[in-house]
Amino acid sequence: MSKQSIAQKGTPPFTARLMNIEAAANTTFTYNTKLRNAASLPRIYQLSATIPPGWNIAFKVEGMQVTSLNIDSGRTQDITIEINPTIQTKPGKYAIPVVATAGSDSTRLNLEAVVKGTYTVQLTTPSGRLSDDVTEGSRKEIHLLVKNTGTIALENLALSAQAPPQWETTFSPSTITRLEPGKDEEVIATLHVPDKTIAGDYVTTFSARNNNSSSDAAFRMTVRTSVLTGWLGLLVILVALGVVYYLIRKYGRR
Repeated sequence: MSKQSIAQKGTPPFTARLMNIEAAANTTFTYNTKLRNAASLPRIYQLSATIPPGWNIAFKVEGMQVTSLNIDSGRTQDITIEINPTIQTKPGKYAIPVVATAGSDSTRLNLEAVVKGTYTVQLTTPSGRLSDDVTEGSRKEIHLLVKNTGTIALENLALSAQAPPQWETTFSPSTITRLEPGKDEEVIATLHVPDKTIAGDYVTTFSARNNNSSSDAAFRMTVRTSVLTGWLGLLVILVALGVVYYLIRKYGRR
């Protein structure tokens, strides 16, 4: 028995607000659809789709992922369809036929995903080294490198940092207005390490991000005590030893 559409005359039973969506390969294509049960009885619909190899698809009703749903007679159900291409997907137009099947009847919705490339950013340093040392109470310039490793231009990339408490971080520039595919731009991050910071290793996480892509780089900074602080510490120790010696000399024989 051949499958026939359950649609009534007029409005199709399976519709989408946008049938064609254009986006990057590493984003989610989201389609807002409606499925109407035009039959005289409640029906359970099985949802399926034909997608390219490696792609993922999810059907969601009221935020919950489903593969089937029950719709009362004459009622319409909102269904969100989320499609994720593989990162290696080449730019182009891809047909995504979606089918809702109830028993021997089915209705079909022909969606299109137009892949225009990928948004990808990488944050590193010119040398690839992600560690350095600094003296407490001083400033340190760190040269960062922001690379567009995707195939679409990146716009309004903002630089930020998550540093240890009381540390201050500034960037020059703090925002990259536009970065073309395959290009990179150097950014200088200046870390201000507070006075009396205890010697040791500290991690600052630098970030470059916009609405489409982001990248983080964990930078380890070894804090060393200043020479002046070292001499002051030695002086305190010597004074303490002198006081102890004096007390022993004065009271030790009594």
